[in-house]
Amino acid sequence: MHSYRLGALIVGFGLFASVASAQSSIKLIPRPREIHATGDEVLTHGVGIFCVAPCAVEDRFAADDLAASLKERDIVGSTGAVSIELARTSAHPEVKFTEEMKAEGYVIAAGGGGLQVIGDSAAGLFYGVQTVKQLIEGDGAKAVLHAANVRDWPTMKYRGLDDDLSRGPVTTLEFQKHLIRTLAAYKVNLYSPYFEHTQQYASNPLMAPPGGSVSAEETRELVEYARLYHIDVVPEQEAFGHLHHNLAWEQYQPLAETPHGAVLAPGQPGSIALIKQMFTELAALYPGPFLHIGADETVDLGLGQTKADVDARGLGPVYLDFLQRIVTELKPLNRRFLFWGDIAQDSPDLLKDLPQSFKDSTIAVAWVYTPEARGYDRFLTPFTNAGMETWVAPSVNNFRKVYPNNNYALENIQRFTADGQRLGSTGQLNTIWNDDGEGLFNQDWYGILFGAAAAWQKGESSIPEFQNSYAQVFHGDATGYLNEAQKEMMLAHSVLKDQAKEGDGTNSIFWLDPMSKDGIRIGAQVLPYAHELRLHAERALTLIAQARAAAPASPTVSAGPKAYDPADSYPSAPTTLRETAAIDALELGARRMDLIGLKFQLSEEIAEGYQRAYAMQNTTDKKQRMSVARELSDINGVNGRIQDFIDAYSLLRDLYEQAWYRSNRAYALRPTLEHYDYTVGIWEGRSDRLRSAQRQWSDTHTLPPAADLGIPPPAPAAK
Repeated sequence: MHSYRLGALIVGFGLFASVASAQSSIKLIPRPREIHATGDEVLTHGVGIFCVAPCAVEDRFAADDLAASLKERDIVGSTGAVSIELARTSAHPEVKFTEEMKAEGYVIAAGGGGLQVIGDSAAGLFYGVQTVKQLIEGDGAKAVLHAANVRDWPTMKYRGLDDDLSRGPVTTLEFQKHLIRTLAAYKVNLYSPYFEHTQQYASNPLMAPPGGSVSAEETRELVEYARLYHIDVVPEQEAFGHLHHNLAWEQYQPLAETPHGAVLAPGQPGSIALIKQMFTELAALYPGPFLHIGADETVDLGLGQTKADVDARGLGPVYLDFLQRIVTELKPLNRRFLFWGDIAQDSPDLLKDLPQSFKDSTIAVAWVYTPEARGYDRFLTPFTNAGMETWVAPSVNNFRKVYPNNNYALENIQRFTADGQRLGSTGQLNTIWNDDGEGLFNQDWYGILFGAAAAWQKGESSIPEFQNSYAQVFHGDATGYLNEAQKEMMLAHSVLKDQAKEGDGTNSIFWLDPMSKDGIRIGAQVLPYAHELRLHAERALTLIAQARAAAPASPTVSAGPKAYDPADSYPSAPTTLRETAAIDALELGARRMDLIGLKFQLSEEIAEGYQRAYAMQNTTDKKQRMSVARELSDINGVNGRIQDFIDAYSLLRDLYEQAWYRSNRAYALRPTLEHYDYTVGIWEGRSDRLRSAQRQWSDTHTLPPAADLGIPPPAPAAK
């Protein structure tokens, strides 16, 4: 139980005018607009949390949320506890909120042995509480409160995450609730699950796969849960393209632009009827202000049923006409409709001529997922020049990667969001895409948190500041080792992309057979850099292990404070690591990255070893014959190179399966596990063929040519 008491808060704010740009060593995500550190206090007696009357239900929830979070860190109140008081501005007329602060802004005032958190709204007070959580470092009686005076409010009104639930992994309801809590902790206020065929519809029951779709009951529960955390759940149901799984059903084939394609044919009356059925159900399940109709990458449009129309009028008019029909039909749902901007942006003149009613009913979401040297204006100005509201959609750059490429993600998020703010975009919708079905949500938090920071903060958010804060804020890692591990993974991506000029840690290169035709070609590019690639991945693994070793086993078992470093602004408080599933997912990514380099090294060693053995097969020298047997054993013995492949892929298979179940339902896991099994099977087959060659050597002192065994020649020596 938590006590709530009445009381007046005496707060002084005169110092804020002089400290708007004050620098602080306190690590926070997002960084507040104004912060001034006032000193540290060890929480020997814990924290007492009080909600000042009138204490609304939402404010009690914020107080309970703070209490629950601190209890998990073994920080509880007792006699002499530091006081944290929550209040609305109605209780403090002397506290002035500007107009832009009122919706979601907050004030934190330090003094009197504690903190006062003040909001003009329930959301603002809640976000102030989230900052308080981060102001407390460490666990238990040795936790430290970094007291500070804060004034803070968001730059962008809508700060969201688009979560791909249709390309393989479908998260469990339990994990989605964890996701909601975590997004809210970093002041995200919108969550958009992406559906092609994985939302269940009573009116269209064929579409959703059993065990791999979201039911109406789950939806209602998640929406209500998210409401408590000031998050609107906004469904994205593709309503034009990306509908292959739906259109593969025979009864929907007449609606497909091309046979078993992915795009609805605009000329078919049934297309609008299907869209209306789906979105009528969605509107009943998701009561928020928005619905997302997708409408991106309509690549089949004009190739089938609408070819004559597109040939006659052009792609832009046909596309925009259908988009208008969708919005007109859905207007009775009384929502605003988000749509992706990639197709419409190519018709800027047509956008200007669209009816004002359409412009008022829609928001164009511009999306670009890579750094753009020329900036992002050209993706937004076709809409802003037409008088349309815009959001920006960067990406965590996780798609088809063994681990997200945060070199791309951080710069893309930083600059796209800043350009959007400058051009008046009212929202940011950061995105996760699981294109090949292998994505693990717990690998994406780095980009998600930076997206949250960039949308809340004004202008171009600092990447170095975020990188220096992430591990402590998200994981409770006071050592900073996990920050460095993330940087090592970024360096590993750079080796492949910038030096080897071959991918950037993609799943395709991870699965590539190094002895295949493509594998030989790509291996020749990667092999000179495999050593450096692996050192970065292995440095990440070492740093992860060091971070784990530095944390105590539980909040009540401390490894003791680290040795005093004059460079530290305050002694490090002992802590346990949080969000350990994300640390495990980082480790898995580093292990997979390491194997990319290792497999090209092993393949080359097999080729060179067999070439040496084959060259000596006619020898009569006893030592050389022993060398042949040794070379073959190095390839296919107990510690042979082939066994290294089998061991590595087998271990990663098990680790991947464990990581999958930390967030996902069983649905869609099997294809990836089968890929691991298939790859292990390839190397088991090679082991069998080499074993036959070993028996041939033992019996006849001859060897088959390397080509007969599927072993390529060694790479040419570098000149």
